[in-house]
Amino acid sequence: MMRSLFSGVSGLKTHQTKMDVIGNNIANVNTTAFKSSSVTFSALMSQTTQNASGPNATTGTGGINPRQIGLGVKSGAINTDISGQGSAQSTGNPFDIMITGDNFFIVSDGNSNFFTRDGSFYVDGAGNLAMTSIGYNVMGWQVDPETMEIKKDSVSALRIMSAENMTYPPESTSKAYFSGIIDKNDTDVTSTSGLIRNVNFYDALGYSYTAKMTLKNTDTAGEYAFELDSIIDSKGNVLEQDFSKVLGDSGITVKKSTPITLAKNYSLSGGILSYNGNPVVTLSNILNTATGADQGKLLDSPGTGFTDDATSTAAQKYDAAVKELAKAFGFEGSEKDFYTYWTQTDPADAATRHRVTADLLTANIAVTAEGTDRSVQATEREIQGAVIVYDTNTGKFKGINGVENATAVNLKLSNLGGEFTDITIDFETSSMYDNKGTSTISGKNGDTKGLGTGRRLGKMTQVSIQNNGMIYAAYDNGMTRLLGQIASAEFANASGLVKEGDNLYSASTNSGEFDGIGVDVTANGGYFSTGVLEMSNVDLSAEFTSMITTQRGFQANSRIITVSDTLLEELTNLKR
Repeated sequence: MMRSLFSGVSGLKTHQTKMDVIGNNIANVNTTAFKSSSVTFSALMSQTTQNASGPNATTGTGGINPRQIGLGVKSGAINTDISGQGSAQSTGNPFDIMITGDNFFIVSDGNSNFFTRDGSFYVDGAGNLAMTSIGYNVMGWQVDPETMEIKKDSVSALRIMSAENMTYPPESTSKAYFSGIIDKNDTDVTSTSGLIRNVNFYDALGYSYTAKMTLKNTDTAGEYAFELDSIIDSKGNVLEQDFSKVLGDSGITVKKSTPITLAKNYSLSGGILSYNGNPVVTLSNILNTATGADQGKLLDSPGTGFTDDATSTAAQKYDAAVKELAKAFGFEGSEKDFYTYWTQTDPADAATRHRVTADLLTANIAVTAEGTDRSVQATEREIQGAVIVYDTNTGKFKGINGVENATAVNLKLSNLGGEFTDITIDFETSSMYDNKGTSTISGKNGDTKGLGTGRRLGKMTQVSIQNNGMIYAAYDNGMTRLLGQIASAEFANASGLVKEGDNLYSASTNSGEFDGIGVDVTANGGYFSTGVLEMSNVDLSAEFTSMITTQRGFQANSRIITVSDTLLEELTNLKR
């Protein structure tokens, strides 16, 4: 009877242990990534009162089984359902991560590595990805600064919001291209100012600029003069530069006949330009106002007067008269073009080719009626730029400056100094077709593959984590940067991990050791999901069922002790 008492006691103890496990499971029903446990029982030991014996051939008797009395029960094992996947709980927080698969996050307290399925993370004050609950750093792989790819070395803390990661450096524009259709009948292309197209670009410091380009037809079919009109900064200021430095003194000349039409309310008769019938300019005075070295000089830019004598009274009068004359013929703000188109026949005569010539005073050139068209004799003029050539039979791009298969013009911005770099402008994807008088050709920074576009300084706008753990930052200049990759750990026997509290595990001799490097979570079919957390895998229905059976088991064992005690009481009563 003493054996039954101790058996009952062992039964009470083991069922109490099972109830403890059930209670812990239910207590952690809402614990992030909690893994439920279960208890298995095993017989404690048995007392053998008679050993087994085999059959006796001599006597013809059979064998006898051993006679053993069990002495109770014990806890055989407490197993953790480590591989049971918990349900997903949506949080919307991009730093909440759930692992699908058998892997674990690697976290560190600064001295030792631990493992967890709890992916509730945040970015701390130092920019490190860390556990929300206890602040342990999430471990992963860093980016190789040379290749800008992940270097799968020993894991280290992922500092994703360091000072250098908060911005993306600017880059100067190195490439641009023109694409679309240029229509030879486009009135902008045939006008004196030409078809104006902008190309935006950046210098090495990220400052933005706009290069205004012009495309003008020439007297040669399929050929168009490409020149730089101006460079404007982000505040609208025109950079006054010698554009021959930018597009080069190419030595290329083109022939161009230009119709000249007096603007509305202007008239020209007897060498006198009038507006609304009031004389404003006497042509002979233009030649007489500036004398000596100043006479007939080309203005460097509108409104600045002469190169070497901008403050002289003669220069100022000359400047004003030419501006008014240019305005009357539709060249307002483009005095250079006005000079170019009113040249003498000898372009090599530098002293006279930029003068407003005496031809304007002759009867055969004078415009006597408003709106009367007059084409100046076709003249050769040197352009600062290039000649874009199209095949007149197919309309396809043919070459540049008469060189077939040459596709690009080099904008030598580095000659301007500062942080400018050269830009190669490609025309290969442009064409010349009939588009009902409308040109669609336009310029864009970068090449057709998006390379060499340049950029301004970028500020970080968001961080995203891919399903393989790679962390990317997005910047407001359109760039992205790889910041690192979250590593994971896998074990041959994950159930052998030791629970350390705070949803942490540590490796044991039976789980397998962590090599310090880890694995890509996708290597064995797993993946990360962001914005969700793994819930506890506790099954309440199963736990309540186990609770009932455990209660009945405990109750039955208590009855064994009660009955055994009653029997002992009867035994002691025999002496009475």
